[in-house]
Amino acid sequence: MNLVSFNEHDSHSRIVMDDGKANAISFEMAAALNEALDHAENAQKPVVIAGRPGKFSAGFDLTVMSSGAERARDLLHEGAKISKRLSHFPTPVLLAVTGHALAMGALMVLSADYRIGVKGNFKIGLNEVAIKMTLPWFGVELARARLSKRYFNAAVNLAQIYDPDGAVDAGYLDEAIEEAAFETRVDGVIHNFQTLDPESFRQTRDRVRSEFFEQFEKAMALDFG
Repeated sequence: MNLVSFNEHDSHSRIVMDDGKANAISFEMAAALNEALDHAENAQKPVVIAGRPGKFSAGFDLTVMSSGAERARDLLHEGAKISKRLSHFPTPVLLAVTGHALAMGALMVLSADYRIGVKGNFKIGLNEVAIKMTLPWFGVELARARLSKRYFNAAVNLAQIYDPDGAVDAGYLDEAIEEAAFETRVDGVIHNFQTLDPESFRQTRDRVRSEFFEQFEKAMALDFG
């Protein structure tokens, strides 16, 4: 079974994660996602990253995270590198949040340029504190950069989880769209991306995020040395 599919379209590249279950970020899922991002980078088009219906990603594979400190740290590092890659990606990145997005799934959401969630009974947020985990430094910096200041404490320290509409208010999502109109809206955002000058986009985003990039590097050093 292919954990991640890649398809290049005229207007964009589309990456879909689907392990048939919760789309947990395992070593295998991380490797497959990076391979798809390699293809997308070569294509030099805007990128859509989606999950399976009802599940964007439930976060890190807990069987790995509970198998020992070294393997957990290694998988955490893979997740951090994915967030860094999405934040620095040379073309605009749209996350089509097709369902639940928790823990590392939520950190991926915080890493993208634009985030559209499908409305429904879905959970989005950083639940680490509730599942006996400490949010890594890189996750704190992502949350600090992208979440609303009004929601930051509840979202990070208190593991508050949001439905898609609440996730828009908190800053995880830019829009929450009914399922019937979801793909049409994704197409509309991709069309807007195509009106951007690629080099101007990259340079401007780097300026906008320069302070965040600096803090993210410091966080990576704290997390991984």
